[in-house]
Amino acid sequence: VVDPADPAFVNPTKPIGPFYSLADATAKRERSGWQIVEDSGRGYRRVVASPQPLRIVESAQIRSLVDAGFVVIAVGGGGIPVIETAPGTYRGVEAVIDKDRASALLAASLEVPLLVLSTGVERVAVHYRQPDQRFLDRMTAAEARGYLADGEFPKGSMGPKIEAAIAFASRPGREVLITTPAALEEGVAGRTGTRVVPDEAAGPIAGGG
Repeated sequence: VVDPADPAFVNPTKPIGPFYSLADATAKRERSGWQIVEDSGRGYRRVVASPQPLRIVESAQIRSLVDAGFVVIAVGGGGIPVIETAPGTYRGVEAVIDKDRASALLAASLEVPLLVLSTGVERVAVHYRQPDQRFLDRMTAAEARGYLADGEFPKGSMGPKIEAAIAFASRPGREVLITTPAALEEGVAGRTGTRVVPDEAAGPIAGGG
């Protein structure tokens, strides 16, 4: 569920769908009211809003399945955005939900202690791909927020994962592990990956360079 008054609807930023020529994109905008942007020199694409997810409609059913021992696949691709027009009545909206935000929301609603965010790097780094690159084994939510404010985690790469990690790990008893699928077992065991922890769980954060 998303808020129809979310500011994201005023400023759509998420490119979706195929690439169009300028002529075709202009026709789509005029005929269907799409908002169109040029995307990295590859053509023109439609953009839609990416609002904050507020609630997962089926969270009670997901909890029941998890409690019964099932592995549940949910909020795939971020899930389907809807607005609640009346209690229990929903209408789909043209938007895209960030998958990491949705996963953090689901993990919080299920009250799980560890959220794993799978990505393409085994550990998070600051000064990424620079001579002074430094890997992080552990950081608090406040430290992650500081790195984010400093521009260490761009929106097009690690930024959404760090934002989701901060949201989830801002309450006691929750941690986030960021690592690759191949390193998942080692990461859960605490031997690799980057942990984002609540502020009161502060400890050393720097790993190998």
